[in-house]
Amino acid sequence: MSIPGTLTCTRVQLGDCPPRRSELGADRVNDRTGGVRPAPLPPAVEARLAHDPRAWLCTLRPAGSPHVTPVWFVHTGGTWWVGCAEQSVKVRNVLADPRVSLALEDGIAPVVAEGVVRVWRSDFPAPVVAAFARKYDGWDVRRPETPQSRRVLLEVPVRRWLLAGEAQ
Repeated sequence: MSIPGTLTCTRVQLGDCPPRRSELGADRVNDRTGGVRPAPLPPAVEARLAHDPRAWLCTLRPAGSPHVTPVWFVHTGGTWWVGCAEQSVKVRNVLADPRVSLALEDGIAPVVAEGVVRVWRSDFPAPVVAAFARKYDGWDVRRPETPQSRRVLLEVPVRRWLLAGEAQ
């Protein structure tokens, strides 16, 4: 599944944001460092991203220490999506500093991604909502845990991958 306007980038400097597909041709990325073409992920990594039920999300606390928590996620078009409660520590952290890392649970064949979060408070993309429902047996990522809470969606376009011990 692909969401329009997203790119799969595996080699982008941390200070640069990749342009949206609408800003460039669908087949190229200019990262302001000489141009990097999107590289496909190995099929085994794509399969894990599609089927692994949990990832670990690392955010930064206000004092700079890491906050690591397991999350449900979907990955599509080079972007990780995480649903969570608006009042959670992870949301407070990303609102203060949007830099994050995500990692799948297997330490033998690491899959780690770095990116910068965009927080969606409403109008969640329908393809992402459907992807969560497919992956998690009908679960609605929009449904609050309690009547007093609200849900948000974290969008994390990948800026850098660490796969099997190699930064890309």
